[in-house]
Amino acid sequence: MVGEKNFVKEAIAFAVMITVECTNVGQSTIFKAAVSAGLSHNVFMVYSYATSALVLLPLCFFFQRSKGLPPLSFLLLAKFFLIGALGFGAQYFGYKGIEYSNPTLGSAMSNIVPAATFFIAVLLRMETLKIKSLVSQIKIVGTLVSIVGAIVVVLFKGPILIDPHRTSYTKMTIGAAIADSDWIIGGGMLTLSYLIGTIWYICQAVIVREYPGELVVVFFFNFFACISSLAVCLPSEMNLAAWRVPTDIRLWSILYTGVIGTGFGVVVHTWALNVKGPVYVSLFRPLSIAIAAASGVLLLGDNLYLGCVIGSILISVGFYMVVWGKASEKIDNEFEVLTPPCDKVDERTPLLSTRKESSPPV
Repeated sequence: MVGEKNFVKEAIAFAVMITVECTNVGQSTIFKAAVSAGLSHNVFMVYSYATSALVLLPLCFFFQRSKGLPPLSFLLLAKFFLIGALGFGAQYFGYKGIEYSNPTLGSAMSNIVPAATFFIAVLLRMETLKIKSLVSQIKIVGTLVSIVGAIVVVLFKGPILIDPHRTSYTKMTIGAAIADSDWIIGGGMLTLSYLIGTIWYICQAVIVREYPGELVVVFFFNFFACISSLAVCLPSEMNLAAWRVPTDIRLWSILYTGVIGTGFGVVVHTWALNVKGPVYVSLFRPLSIAIAAASGVLLLGDNLYLGCVIGSILISVGFYMVVWGKASEKIDNEFEVLTPPCDKVDERTPLLSTRKESSPPV
């Protein structure tokens, strides 16, 4: 019964995280299209954070006012400001990196997150690591396999398996922007973005355990991230005309990111951090590489190479290994809690004689 419940929880968490990664790839793609259409990333970030905060504010009032959450202290608000500033920093460098490169490179660089998060979480004793344990060994191997698969997707192309021979306006626009981009600067900014994001994951996991109200945490994250973005982006974008967004792909990218990306996506990430921990959440980042490759074939008409298929298989195998390891750890812990301690009986003493000695005289 315990194993069945645990399997359902793992399946739900797995499906939700895959959905979030799909929306993240869509967010990166639509952002690149909006920037190519003339939208400033400074305007994009301020408006998207403000949209998320406005959407989450009534949800916090209706869904979590009766949850019995601890009072908001100055120290707790300071912690909310910390994750807001870290999250803004990570996304700022991430969007700048995508602006210099493309969404596929952004997804590819995310393979540094699992190793960094796992290492930091072990140092902070947020993740249990027993070298001699088979479960821990499988988790380590699964993490490495996922990272190797992500690298294979990027570095090894191989022969073409699917050639759609399709050209679209979106493909030409994004392709022209990619040709003029600086891949070295973009890769460096994306690396810095994911390193900051690793720290953000861990800090958010600690805060959400102290204050288990996911919607409230994400609201304050977007609120303080909006304030941080105003302090940085407003002086960087002094052209007032840039802050007027027309009703085209630029407006839709802000609404999509505000509601789905930094709204729904961060709520799910916060929930997963509270339930599964930072390492589990970060392990789904390399999956976005395979999703980005599939989206390129289906939506942009890109070629599908053998290396993409091999890398995607490796990533999937790594995921299954880590998810199995996490599920096995949870089953073992629950089994230890449910199993009552048994008194030790001296094997040299017969059970019948023990029963007679302990029976009261008639």
